Amino acid sequence: MSTEAPLPQILDEARRLATAALERDIPLRLVGGLAVRIRADEAFHTGLSREYKDIDFVTLKGRGKLVAGFIEEMGWEPQQQFNAMNGHERLLFYDFVHQRQLDVFVGAFRMCHEIPINSRITVDPLTLPLAELLLTKLQIVTLNEKDLRDVIAILHHHEVSDHDGDTINADRVAQLCAEDWGLWRTCKMNVERIRAGIESYDIAQDERVMVEQRLDQLWARIEEQPKSRGWRMRDRIGDRKRWYDEPEEVDA
Repeated sequence: MSTEAPLPQILDEARRLATAALERDIPLRLVGGLAVRIRADEAFHTGLSREYKDIDFVTLKGRGKLVAGFIEEMGWEPQQQFNAMNGHERLLFYDFVHQRQLDVFVGAFRMCHEIPINSRITVDPLTLPLAELLLTKLQIVTLNEKDLRDVIAILHHHEVSDHDGDTINADRVAQLCAEDWGLWRTCKMNVERIRAGIESYDIAQDERVMVEQRLDQLWARIEEQPKSRGWRMRDRIGDRKRWYDEPEEVDA
């Protein structure tokens, strides 16, 4: 029986888990809104705040058993049947006391599109690199308000550049979009949504301009990236064929 117990505040709990995994050299990195929040730390803009209900992580292929044991040690209850059937690509845990759910994506982040993570999971210590973190939001076909808020928060707090660290690596984003027409198409759709909806958020006008400029910079880099042969072939079909998966929601 674990002597650990999840913390009452979800942001504190996300930090506890991510930090403990790093200290034990377990390849586990945060994604989702809590990762966005943690990357901005104390500088996070209050006008972009939102409620967080669940915790999301990613890990490497073949490390699911190791990660599952770690999360159980940290006081979370596994969803045994789900994990037995789906553990090769996704794991699910519950914190019944605080009514929270924890997901672990194994080997890649898979929802409407697949974002590979294996080669870059160690780039940053607690979260996915900002390029992939941004793409986990931009890949959502039905982008809801909280996801839109997260995208704006990433662009507000981080410059666009050609390297990793505390900036969004536009080269990496462009590379992934150039290899996958469907991902590119969904990102294009969401970039348009952000441009249309940014005026409704509680940030200053100069901050909106800054976010839009960074979005323009990122999209220009995506468009200039040479596209793969598979991308060009899929582009001929366009929207006549569905280009995305419809992920199944798993609720506690």
